[in-house]
Amino acid sequence: MLKSRFFGLSLAVFALCLSTFSSVQALETPATHVYLLDTTTGAVLLDKKGSVPMAPASMSKLMTLFMVFERLQDGRLSLDDKFHVSEEAWRRGGAKTGGSTMFLEPGMRVRVEDLIRGIIVQSGNDACIVVAEALGGSEEAFAVEMTDRAQALGLMDSTFKNATGWPHPEHRVSSRDLAKLAQLTATRFPEYFHYYSEKSFVFNGIKQSNRNPLIYKNMGADGLKTGHTQESGYGLVASAVRKDRRLVLVVNGLTSKKMRSSEGQRLLEWGFREFGNYELFKGGDVVTNAHVWLGNKPSVALLIKDDVTLTLPKKSRRDMKVTVRYEGPLPAPIQEGQQLATLTITAPGMDPREIALVSGDTIKQLGLIGRLSAALDFIIWGGAR
Repeated sequence: MLKSRFFGLSLAVFALCLSTFSSVQALETPATHVYLLDTTTGAVLLDKKGSVPMAPASMSKLMTLFMVFERLQDGRLSLDDKFHVSEEAWRRGGAKTGGSTMFLEPGMRVRVEDLIRGIIVQSGNDACIVVAEALGGSEEAFAVEMTDRAQALGLMDSTFKNATGWPHPEHRVSSRDLAKLAQLTATRFPEYFHYYSEKSFVFNGIKQSNRNPLIYKNMGADGLKTGHTQESGYGLVASAVRKDRRLVLVVNGLTSKKMRSSEGQRLLEWGFREFGNYELFKGGDVVTNAHVWLGNKPSVALLIKDDVTLTLPKKSRRDMKVTVRYEGPLPAPIQEGQQLATLTITAPGMDPREIALVSGDTIKQLGLIGRLSAALDFIIWGGAR
């Protein structure tokens, strides 16, 4: 028969990694594309056309920098390496084109660290092209590498045609992919992530300020990148941390810098205010014990394998319900680590989530005499003794 166990929620007891909410779409925003992600649990707090490829403008420079950071981390590059500024990089990435620039000059040899800062703080198109030519041979070849690497990372809505985000009809990235890319950057490259919160940078005698409006506000923002073209509107990939909880927000399609600033702040504040992370299980915790049939032990512990943390609307926390289901009694033999049951967590405003529970022990089957004795006991007493 199907055995079920219900647990009343006590804050110190249960948690879960949440992926979707049924109520988040109720929040209105003028942005055409929005994706708000809790990187601790992977919970998506807000999704508006998150999987629809869009013109990302300079926000796609996150991928250019990701390629640089990978090479720095594995030793193929160092911050002190120098790249040559070609005539092409200067001409196509300079101020005369109307795009962002770090004011490189042809013939210069520029340190990798300066190029990183020039891309992040000054959004330098010239710096991106210099990097692309150095690492890929040409910007076009590097863009192919960017697309291939994005696909390998699981960013399936991304196609890069250049290193800068310059308008191109096939240069497209979804807001969901940008959020995942920001998460990967923060997780994999903590030694380089600090560049995203740098407020100003001086190069070639010219001081420029970071275009990300949120890093100037007292709200825990530490990155990442703005973007704007006529096609894309005003966009932002933002990250903020509070009490070891990081939210990543991607917005695009806004109509002004002012709106980008106010809407970015509003949506991040909403995410921190309305949702909380609840650490409920540690890996190896015993959830309950299940009866065993014809085993050398009468019961077996049901364990959670991994840490489980739940992102939940704060107003729904009191109404969470936890259920353990298994077909019981469980027949021996049972191997340690064998999946035996399912823990289900439900709460208003979230989709039900299920977590596998495994055996905490190996249970051997009784010998012939033991099985006959247990069967006779069940016939006479119904297993009630």
